[in-house]
Amino acid sequence: MPDVDLTTLGIEFGGGAGIGAIIGFAAKKIAKLIAVIVGLQLALFKFLESRGILEVDWNRLTAGMVKATEVGAGGAPPSWMNTILSTLSVSAGFTGGFLLGFRRG
Repeated sequence: MPDVDLTTLGIEFGGGAGIGAIIGFAAKKIAKLIAVIVGLQLALFKFLESRGILEVDWNRLTAGMVKATEVGAGGAPPSWMNTILSTLSVSAGFTGGFLLGFRRG
């Protein structure tokens, strides 16, 4: 049975949650900004295309996006179970904090 220090475990979990909340909040703000920029860019492309100034190959543009999401994993990492167990307290706190920060952002 491994020796578990609850104080250290709580500090790791709380620290991960705090950092996750900050990053989640910032990620949502940045994602909104990027969405606005991309939306404005696509609207500009469509406007310029309607005026005959620019020709956009929309099929090629969307095919690149679909191919980028089809990248698969290269296989399981070595000793993946040990990796998960060693980072579980920090990653669980980080995930909870990230989701909370993302929702509040």
